[in-house]
Amino acid sequence: MKYKIVSDSASNIHTIEDIPFSYAPLHIIVGDRDFSDDDSLDLAQMDEALSSGGKSGTACPGIGDWLEAFGMAEVVFCVTITSGLSGSCDAARAAKALYEEQYPQRRVHVIDSLSAGPEMALLIEKLRELICSGANEEEILSGIRDYAARTRLLFCLKSLRNLAGNGRVNPSVAKICEILGIRVVGQASAQGTLEILHKCHGEPGSLTRMVKVMGAAGYSGGRVRIMHNQNEKAADKLAGLIREAHPSANVLISPTLGLCSYYAENGGLMLGFDT
Repeated sequence: MKYKIVSDSASNIHTIEDIPFSYAPLHIIVGDRDFSDDDSLDLAQMDEALSSGGKSGTACPGIGDWLEAFGMAEVVFCVTITSGLSGSCDAARAAKALYEEQYPQRRVHVIDSLSAGPEMALLIEKLRELICSGANEEEILSGIRDYAARTRLLFCLKSLRNLAGNGRVNPSVAKICEILGIRVVGQASAQGTLEILHKCHGEPGSLTRMVKVMGAAGYSGGRVRIMHNQNEKAADKLAGLIREAHPSANVLISPTLGLCSYYAENGGLMLGFDT
């Protein structure tokens, strides 16, 4: 069986080893400029454009982008950013219908992550692991559903401007946090929306709070994926706190790419973990 993993660029992953993989890029629109979240994206140019303070937003991949990503695989496992915040999942499902109509012997399984960034990365890692283990199609589907029920996303942000400007959080909350210099710790809810859990003064307190939230959610040592927007120092500090509390933690750190950089904003952290 010819398997392939596909995601949109909100996973922050552009390549994986051993398994065929493609991604459909989301787009960051700043004024009249369109920044495609792909390998050609110049993050410095995007940041410079955003610093002008003009209107900005994002756009999901089109049906054609998804069809191109599916390629000619017999079975596609497609992981999308949460349908609670983006139309990417709907576009992927529409592409699935067209693809399976054109190729009746092929199948596309669209997996709504109900999340973004590092939690999507965990799901992709698990799919790769299941495929490499020799599991059949049904075993892979069962395994990824079980695993998705045990993964979580947390975030720590010092600015909510882009989220508020695109209707993802309450603008009044974003303004208050900006005025008071508050960092927010939040999570992806069970419905795939963003939920603010705590408002913290200062970065050290917010990092400690994240580790406490992980423990309360049932984390006791396992995979942790931290993504940061130009804040590697805080990401390293957070990783150290996690390892101190959970010595068996498997922690990896990486910078955010286009879509995640846009919403995390400068200094933001995103954290995916399994329980």
